[in-house]
Amino acid sequence: MLDLARLRALHAVSVHGTVGAAATALGYTPSAVSQQIAKLERETRTTLLERRGRGVALTDEALRLVETAGQLMSLVERAETDLEERRGVPAGRLAIAAFASAARGLMPRVLADLAERHPALDARMSEVDPHLSVDLVAKGAVDLAVAHDWDIAPLPAPPGVEQAVIGDDLCDLVVPVGHRLAGRPAVRREELRGERWIAQPPGLVCHDWLVRTLREAGCEPDIAHTAEENPTLVALVAAGLGIALIPRLGRGPLPEGAVTVRLDPLPVRRLYALWRTGAARRPAITATVHSLRSHWTP
Repeated sequence: MLDLARLRALHAVSVHGTVGAAATALGYTPSAVSQQIAKLERETRTTLLERRGRGVALTDEALRLVETAGQLMSLVERAETDLEERRGVPAGRLAIAAFASAARGLMPRVLADLAERHPALDARMSEVDPHLSVDLVAKGAVDLAVAHDWDIAPLPAPPGVEQAVIGDDLCDLVVPVGHRLAGRPAVRREELRGERWIAQPPGLVCHDWLVRTLREAGCEPDIAHTAEENPTLVALVAAGLGIALIPRLGRGPLPEGAVTVRLDPLPVRRLYALWRTGAARRPAITATVHSLRSHWTP
């Protein structure tokens, strides 16, 4: 008889890529995950993980087990959803993935609200890039994701994943005090030619949006500095090292050396909650989406 917890551990390694990342997602130690998989190897008399440099790779037999594990986890989720729906009370563990700005500017209020209103619900959050989090929902690694897209880069929702709009996050141009654009009521994108930019690293949604938008306006962006965290971007702007486009969610007060200018047309990114179709009836999902919307302040 295969143990579901051990199959879940193997599935997590497949989804997250490493034993350490799988352990973080499951709330275990890496040693505990390794032990679960070692026991599964003994039970199946099969090698499931192979060393590849400093990491591990799943064998063909492991990949087949992962597929089966995904099906079993879907059945378990269906049973848990049915029981929770019958009780009518949000309960059990709910794994939430949220992108950085939402994790800082929205989720603290939401998690506190859920803890106060629904003590039987154990909501746990991890910070994940929005496009990665959608895949984690689809694979069953998390129950709900808070993600975003931009007007020219829609967020794909794969089959079996539902979504609901939380709200629209407006973005401002942040420039150093004394910059030629500071104090202007609004600036058009075509006026940004020749500026030095501070942006998120390539491959992240905000970076790709910035590059595509400026190119469509006839401006080839000169990105001088990159950083993942918005507070770091703002600090670099305040030091006079360039300008940046920063969403309002989770931005916080600006330091003395930086001011905002409205960009025309105003850039907007839309926030979504995403979950698997099979879990749509869970009161925990309904309660979390309601809390996300009620605590949203554009």
